[in-house]
Amino acid sequence: MKVNNVARMKKSNVFNVRTFLDSARVARTIHKFSAQTAIFSQGDACKDVMYIQKGSVQLSVVSNSGRKVVVAILKPGDFVGEGGLAGQSAQIATATAATPATILVISVKEMIRVLHAEHAFSDRFITYTLERNIQIQDDLIHQLFNSNEKRLARTLLLLARYGKQSKPQFVLPTLSQKKLAKMAGVTEARVDFFMKKFETLGFINRNGGLCVNDSLLNVVLHD
Repeated sequence: MKVNNVARMKKSNVFNVRTFLDSARVARTIHKFSAQTAIFSQGDACKDVMYIQKGSVQLSVVSNSGRKVVVAILKPGDFVGEGGLAGQSAQIATATAATPATILVISVKEMIRVLHAEHAFSDRFITYTLERNIQIQDDLIHQLFNSNEKRLARTLLLLARYGKQSKPQFVLPTLSQKKLAKMAGVTEARVDFFMKKFETLGFINRNGGLCVNDSLLNVVLHD
């Protein structure tokens, strides 16, 4: 007898969000985006919640003066556009596919129904939201108090998903120094200086992509 996805998920000790969302119990559509394609724009209506299945998504914000800042790079397993669940009417950021991405799209109405009906999924989603809020607070603290070198090192480790329960992805798509500078809150000149330093010390390798070694954590922990 063939066991379906939902049954396999329930047998696991850990609730599998992706398996649940892939099941027929959730009304959703799947969209594929090529790199540098906008998924939604700042100011668009908050009508959907999106789950990243493959690829990475960049969140950026443009100020009234026209300044653009990259605020996050999201990876598979992350949600994006969930502000509509809290009554947010318009998107406060622009989501762009940083690499080719596969996105599972669920309407806000359907997401609310599923959160009320499926307690295991609801618990996992709440945990995810809390973890993301903590991450935002940590980012703010590091921006305010840490040196440029530590901020850049931390940004690279976060992009590599260091410390996540799933296996870290230490090989990253090549990122421009301009994008890294915006994410870390440092100048492009300092990014260039510290990236060369990290490479000399063996913390990173830029041959065939950006490889982040876990030894880079020493920069963050060093006083």
